[in-house]
Amino acid sequence: METIPLVQASLGEQELAAVAEVFASGWPAGQGPWGKALEAELAERYGVGDAVALSNCGAALHLSLLTLGVAPGDEVIVADYTFPAPAHAVRYVGAEPVFADVRADTGTIDPRAVAELVGPRTVGVIAVDTVGLPADYTELRAITDRHGLFLVEDAACAVGATYQGRQAGELAPLACLSFHGRKGATSGEGGALLAADPAHGATARFRASFGIGSIFDQSRVVGLPVPVFEEIGYNYKLSDIAAAILRVQLGRIGELLERRRAVAARYEELLADEELLTVPWVPEDRTHAWQSYMVKLDPSVDREGVAADLRAQGIGCGHGTWACHLQPVYESKRSCPVSADLFHRNLAVPMHAELTADQVERTVEVLRGALRAHARPRGGRRVG
Repeated sequence: METIPLVQASLGEQELAAVAEVFASGWPAGQGPWGKALEAELAERYGVGDAVALSNCGAALHLSLLTLGVAPGDEVIVADYTFPAPAHAVRYVGAEPVFADVRADTGTIDPRAVAELVGPRTVGVIAVDTVGLPADYTELRAITDRHGLFLVEDAACAVGATYQGRQAGELAPLACLSFHGRKGATSGEGGALLAADPAHGATARFRASFGIGSIFDQSRVVGLPVPVFEEIGYNYKLSDIAAAILRVQLGRIGELLERRRAVAARYEELLADEELLTVPWVPEDRTHAWQSYMVKLDPSVDREGVAADLRAQGIGCGHGTWACHLQPVYESKRSCPVSADLFHRNLAVPMHAELTADQVERTVEVLRGALRAHARPRGGRRVG
């Protein structure tokens, strides 16, 4: 029986050749020639003042809050329906995450919820481009500008997506990218911080290397410079091996994204008449990067049973993402009912650039059967 993985990276000979060049150079560590080249390409691609290559998107979120001066006692409004990295980053700096509910139709942070949560201790907002779909930045910028708050874009899943003609990653003064293995462009792990203000980028880069700057640059200085540690820094550097892979991947992003879009279009076509689920909706003013493809199951459907059937047939699936306010680590007293509902009803099915048409059709066929097998009876008889 053929297995159809939930996620699969698109890595091949081009990426291997780039890694071989790094090996030959003798500098595989971070902030070397390939890392610098990647940062220059990212800054040009997104039209920002600076781009900092980092070990992951969580590091980018942490550095963005440090750069903005977020401190204990501050509150930061964060999107609730997402991997909890934004809320974690707020906790890293001793501040308090305040969870905002999301739109039922897109799963992105609801500007109305944000506006209601602004209080005397609020210093900023972290919006999330949920599984690849940009949030409502026109409305969010209006709110943050009105109250003098910062806005950070968590574009971890959204490389290649757009909002009102602009790329995800350039929709806020600070934006964070992920290059994790399931993203549209990947080096296995990795991330970047995009800064409109070059000073913010310089500060983040300095802190990403233990607070002493680039060891590669220092090794090229004639003499013996001895770095001085004047503040606490972190080891958030992206290796030059990963940077070399990403330079290839960014050159392929158009091709890889087009293949994901074709998969999404085929799912939508095949599932258009399925009454036991709802397919994703994309507003006309934005495009989706399709990091994940999540369907919302009818309340009558036992999601765990459907997932068990899919996996028994070799088809990968997952719960989607998290309602952060429900996680024990936060013990939040806030209610985000839309996020909670999506957390319990969404199901992620295989989505990556390597999926074939036959695999998509088989996934849908098995999914349809599982839905009917695990739907509670309506009016005294089982659905289907």
